[in-house]
Amino acid sequence: MENREDHKNIRRILCIDGGGIKGTLPAAFLASLEEDLQEPIGRYFDLISGTSTGGILALGLGLGHSASSLLKLYEDRGPTIFGQEQDADAKKRWPSKALTKLKDFGRHLVQPKHDADILAQELEAVLHDAKIGDAQTRLVIPAWDPDQRSPYIYKTAHHERLTTDYLRPALDAALATAAAPTYFKRHRTSDDVGLTDGGTWANNPTAIAVVEAISILGWQPPEVRVLSLGCSDEIYMLPEEPGLAQINLKLLNLYTDGQSHGALGMAKLLLNHPYDGERLHRYSPPVSSGFFSLDDTSKIKRLKGLGASAARNAKPHLKPVFFNEPADPFNPVYRLAEDAA
Repeated sequence: MENREDHKNIRRILCIDGGGIKGTLPAAFLASLEEDLQEPIGRYFDLISGTSTGGILALGLGLGHSASSLLKLYEDRGPTIFGQEQDADAKKRWPSKALTKLKDFGRHLVQPKHDADILAQELEAVLHDAKIGDAQTRLVIPAWDPDQRSPYIYKTAHHERLTTDYLRPALDAALATAAAPTYFKRHRTSDDVGLTDGGTWANNPTAIAVVEAISILGWQPPEVRVLSLGCSDEIYMLPEEPGLAQINLKLLNLYTDGQSHGALGMAKLLLNHPYDGERLHRYSPPVSSGFFSLDDTSKIKRLKGLGASAARNAKPHLKPVFFNEPADPFNPVYRLAEDAA
């Protein structure tokens, strides 16, 4: 445990994985921790990074929204975003239930499953016309540029080289990082760049955040502490000699698990964790394979409960490391007001 004097020199990083509606879990985790704090929880971190649903949370927290208000977005608007209010109406008419599912399946074969315009409307109601430069905390939000086959990372102006992203709408970053292929259409930004979900290469953004901290911001590993939040870890086993039918949906698990564990491993090496102290704190509750999905809003309460329970157990360990006092104010290199002047 760091004493209060040591705590003044600590740089705190929050990282949040992608996972669709499963983002309810880390949102509830943070909202539960926030209950004991004097300010919104985002103000207790020096850098926040998030991918996909985690990117939406990161942007909201960085702009000063409370975790509890972002949790309500998932609870209240999740069914609208993922089209399950319409599904509920269809269930009232038995003959249409099977036909509706068949129609949705056929549609998903040839076009995105959900309407990105609805997602944009719901996020705009939260983010309004805020720009990335309005953030009160340093942000790193991964997306993917499929035309260039290249990472596309939105960042606040926390280094002199970062001269453009702070002028971009926060809504652009949120829709880009969350544009999961086959679930939502590619997001066309205000400057006409077509971007997709950062989860295609960095669903767990922990390594990206640690690299940013050490290489761009110049923070030293002994002064860095990372809180890394997942949207649950599925427990599953693979057959000895699997074919496509045996792997089925576990194929996605293989890729996301591999990326996540690789990201955590790289971050630990860069931080010299745990050999020179506990510097990375990871929470992602284990769940049964297939119980939750990216767009099934019927289990929002279960996800919320998992997040709250995990936070209850983690509080005594995390408070002295992350939550003794808010982080120092973020002073960006470039400011929107100065740019306007």
